[in-house]
Amino acid sequence: MHELWKQILAELQIEVSQPRFVAFFKSTQLISLDNGVATIGTPNTMTADLLEKNYYALIKNVLEKKTGEKISLIFTINRPVEEKTKDAGPLFTERPTAAAKGRPHRIKTDYTFDTLAVSDSNQLAYTASYAVATEPGGKYNPLFLYGSVGVGKTHLMHAIANTVFDNNNDATIVYLSTEEFTNEMVEAIQTKSTSKLRRRFRNIDLLLLDDIQFLSGKEKVQEELFHTFNTLVDNKSQVIFSSDRPPSEIKKIEARLASRFESGLTIDIESPDLELRTAILLIKSQKHGLDLTTELAQRAAAKITEPRALEGFLLKLNTMLTMSGASEITSQLIDKCLGNIREVRPTIHPDDVIRVVCDYYDIKPTQLKGAKRDASLVRARHLCMFLLKEDLRATLVDIGNLLGGRDHTTIMHGVARINSLSENDALIKDDLEQIRERLSSDIL
Repeated sequence: MHELWKQILAELQIEVSQPRFVAFFKSTQLISLDNGVATIGTPNTMTADLLEKNYYALIKNVLEKKTGEKISLIFTINRPVEEKTKDAGPLFTERPTAAAKGRPHRIKTDYTFDTLAVSDSNQLAYTASYAVATEPGGKYNPLFLYGSVGVGKTHLMHAIANTVFDNNNDATIVYLSTEEFTNEMVEAIQTKSTSKLRRRFRNIDLLLLDDIQFLSGKEKVQEELFHTFNTLVDNKSQVIFSSDRPPSEIKKIEARLASRFESGLTIDIESPDLELRTAILLIKSQKHGLDLTTELAQRAAAKITEPRALEGFLLKLNTMLTMSGASEITSQLIDKCLGNIREVRPTIHPDDVIRVVCDYYDIKPTQLKGAKRDASLVRARHLCMFLLKEDLRATLVDIGNLLGGRDHTTIMHGVARINSLSENDALIKDDLEQIRERLSSDIL
């Protein structure tokens, strides 16, 4: 039964787009095939309804082709089967999984190739990343991914790391933001422990550095990365970088390091098209336990053009659905939810916010990101956190990395502080207004 359905899925994968296959077909199974009736198990009612409505004929034709029989279909919801336990013996008899042995630090287990929606806008990045994951240290070394916020760069990096680890549990994998790499390097220099740090980074199988554009102007760190890169590539270890811009547009980067960035494969990940945004909503809606139809997902995706805003929409939708007590998601509920969504402005980058805030308060970015807690610095820091969260919809983790590696609770406090003060404090309101005006004028 399992082998038959595996063959069916292989046929279906050719007939439908990758996002739809991952979203609707991959998690199905053939429960039974008796007397010309195929019972197909699905993870939820939404998937069952969609398959029956839109893909009944396709699945039927493929099954009949494989079996040579006339077949009708029944779609049902998979129910977990309780296994009988023995009266004696250990509770767990299976060997520990890869995850149990210790997945690489900070790698998200749900960021895999299977959970990534794919369309024309990111097909090349998906294909290249998968090739790197299955053959690390091969011809695409380094792999340099770039694109705007929310296009899936980090997801692809985590997917690569997960695949490499699943294929080889002994692989040494390091994933860091460039800000974290910089901080570790500065600390090593200060404590005279650079040799120890070099041993750590130069004896690994896979190095992933996120947001490499923040290496701009950091000469000593660039030099260290240059030598680390050479060592890793010479040892056939895989190196992967991500950035919001191509290597040629990263300012204050040593020419020899920039040439290393471009020595492998450089891929531009475009903003998601309507099909991809729809697929993202459908995949993520399952994660949130929402029965979102394709039609309603497309309705929302047509209005929400920024990828980071898609997650916020689903969170809002989930909240509104719970508060209303409604049993299903309607077009009216979708429209109501869309009316409350503020999209990320695609032309404004986090670097712009940091720069404008620093210029406004006449401070340096290093001061903003540093540990000093002078009243003026704290004020500027909190305002920056607020703008990054509210105007750009950056995640708490991303904001923390942007501002010197601060944890998410610190960011939450800063955002809440400005949110509270902005209601009654005229000076805060004025500062916010003027900074936003400067951002708009600079971008436009």
